[in-house]
This record gives sequence, structure tokens and C-alpha cells, in this order.
Amino acid sequence: MAQLKFLKRVGYSDINTLQDDDSAFFYESGMMIDADGGYHAYNPDSKSGLDYLSNAGRPGNWWALVTDDGKPSGNPIIQSDSDPAPGFYVSTTSLQNSSMSREDPRRNVNAESINFLVLPGKLGLGTKLGDFGVIIRADQSDYDYAIYADIGPASKIGEASIALADALGIPSSPKNGGTAHGIIYIVFPGSQQGWPLSQSEIDQYGAALFAKWGGLDKAKDCFPSLLWI
Repeated sequence: MAQLKFLKRVGYSDINTLQDDDSAFFYESGMMIDADGGYHAYNPDSKSGLDYLSNAGRPGNWWALVTDDGKPSGNPIIQSDSDPAPGFYVSTTSLQNSSMSREDPRRNVNAESINFLVLPGKLGLGTKLGDFGVIIRADQSDYDYAIYADIGPASKIGEASIALADALGIPSSPKNGGTAHGIIYIVFPGSQQGWPLSQSEIDQYGAALFAKWGGLDKAKDCFPSLLWI
């Protein structure tokens, strides 16, 4: 994950000049792995979850778990036998399906099955939760489509879901996976189509936006210093 002091790497793209089109912005960073929203993200025993419980907060200040009173100081809710992962905590994402109850894990975007990216709070650049993006692994010339589903730390950039890491062949464990560099993120501000969506729908919207922007050839032009195959 890159510190935002390197935000000069974030640019606006233009199909012709790279100066007059704000339909997308892009950056190169590593990839940290986000488990939030995953049904198996966090467990009360601090060991069985996909991620360390400390990344969800601590007693009195839970920032990634649903609590009984809806406040960080509340007690985390544990999934019941009728939920996807009984015994695990209910983990949250910033993007949610408001038609489902707050205690239902399916209200949130499941990091285990949906490709999503994380952007810093107050990034600006016209971004809104639900915007689409394409994430490229330059050393493989491989790419997949994702949705902006979670807000991360204000000072860092370069985080994505377990599912997206898996799709790109990047080690996907939130505890010890990820990669340090060489990942390109292209985000299309104002492109959101509401939530929920299936991964196939995300792929469909993302593919249309990426093709209009210029596709992989345009990405290579924007990042000529990276090692492409």
C-alpha cells in the first residue's frame, strides 16, 4: 500500500491527450488485502478468521464489525446458524445493501466473492461508493473488473478484496498476502449503478468503461516504466 505522499502518481486520463478528460483516474501501487465484508473475515477466537481481529478494532472501538447498538463501543454481533458463517462476526463494508437488516452479513459486500477496491476517505476526484474500476497486474498483462466498496485510511492507497487478489493470481491472505508494487488501478468516477450487483454485472459495466477509455493499450501508454509482458 502506498502512502498518499505519492499521490502525484494519480492522474487524469484522456483518450487523446491525458489532460482534458476526467472520466477516469489511475494510479500504480501495491495491493494490500481487505477481508472486510467477508463472511469469514473475523472470529471471536482471534485465530480462525481470515484476518487478524485487531484489524477490525478492539473492545470499545470496533470499526469493521456490526455491534449490538450500532456504535463502535457496542458488542460485536456473531452470526447465527441461519447466517453464511455461524460463529464468525458480522463484518462491514462502506457500500451496503440498505434493503437488508443491519445484522445480516449479506448487507455488506463479500470480500471473498466480489472483486472490490478500497479508496482513502476524502480522496475526492469525484469518486462515490459503487463506482467501477479495472485493476491490472502489469507483469502478467492480466486485469479484472471491480467496484469501489470500502473506504480505507485517509493516508494510504492500494487495497483490494480477497476475491480480486485471487482473480489476479496475487497471494490473497489478508494476514500475509498481497504484493508491494506493479498493480495499476483505473477508476471511473460517477459510474455507479447501485447495489447489489453480481460479479458478472460488475464485469459487464467495467468492461464497457475500460473499452471506452482505451483498454489495455492505453494503460500501457500511461505506465511505460512498468515491466509489461
